[in-house]
Amino acid sequence: MEIMLQQQDKIFDVTLLFVFSLFFRFLLQVMGQRWIVTVAHTSTLVFLPILTYVITSVISGNIALSLGMVGALSIVRFRNPVRSPLELSVYFGAITMGITASVSTQWLFLLVASILCAAIILAALHFVALVVTKKPLFVASFSEGNSLSTLNLQSKKAIIELDESQFLTMKSVTNDGLNYILAAGKFSQILSIENIIKDDPRVIGYQVSK
Repeated sequence: MEIMLQQQDKIFDVTLLFVFSLFFRFLLQVMGQRWIVTVAHTSTLVFLPILTYVITSVISGNIALSLGMVGALSIVRFRNPVRSPLELSVYFGAITMGITASVSTQWLFLLVASILCAAIILAALHFVALVVTKKPLFVASFSEGNSLSTLNLQSKKAIIELDESQFLTMKSVTNDGLNYILAAGKFSQILSIENIIKDDPRVIGYQVSK
């Protein structure tokens, strides 16, 4: 009877890890991290907590097996490049979920709740910054692994609409005028900006990339 209850607890923990992994996957997608939608990243995010949970559960309470597992894992070399600190934090969090689930389900719920609260607070601060300062609190960079649509534009004089745009990532001054670079997660947002400036006499030329 006791063995059956232990098996049910393990099945419950694995199910929780699977559900929470998918939840964080969709949370990252909502926050604009489009790199997570690939099969490789989604599968990694789902597999890591479960694998870590199984390894931690197997070696717990067995010193000899623990030392053998450490020796085996030391042979493995992980050389996959990490493109952003967030990606590294996500995978580290996935491993942490597996470890906490093997120790206590309450710790797992606390970890998930803490990450969710932090995400809500950051999203709220970003919204307040847009309302108060008309500028985003966070700006996606080209190195974050997101596929961004861009608008490269050269103008004779400053264009207020571009200067105040939340998608403005760089502005430089040249002998011929000004260069603007705008980036957005959705191509439609870049097209809306293009419709505003395409007939502007101050624009010397521009290029749109999807």
